[in-house]
Amino acid sequence: MTYLRMKTAATMLACFGILASCGAWQDGRVDPDVAENGRDARSGAAQNGTSLLDAFRGVDSGVKVNRFLWTASLEVLDFLPVQEADPFTGVISTGFGTPPGGGRSYRATVLISDPALDARSLNVAVQSQSGPVDAGTQRAIEDAILTRARQLRSQAARF
Repeated sequence: MTYLRMKTAATMLACFGILASCGAWQDGRVDPDVAENGRDARSGAAQNGTSLLDAFRGVDSGVKVNRFLWTASLEVLDFLPVQEADPFTGVISTGFGTPPGGGRSYRATVLISDPALDARSLNVAVQSQSGPVDAGTQRAIEDAILTRARQLRSQAARF
């Protein structure tokens, strides 16, 4: 039983090694410079192709979220129950909740689309049980989030 497991693990390791070296193949032959260090010796540039192992290396997906906007959104909308929060895409989706001192219940979806601390990076959609809220209420929530994000940034700069 142990022999079979070791044989399977060795076979899988060999397969991963072969697949990992596929990026070094060009026109049916191996380029030793690329195979050795992943860089093209002639140009000094990194290899442009993708590899199967890029998924395990933590390749940057290109989506960035401003941490101050993210934290401020969660703090300002803390009276709403968070249903989904995905920091990789920048989406926070909440369920219905009633603000302190209010009588209507609301839910919100926040999209943070850029790493900049800017109003263009923040998009908030607020809905009550009777439908979408007016633009003034939505703008006030966005302003509250932006104000809190700027406060968090200034606090972080002090440390």
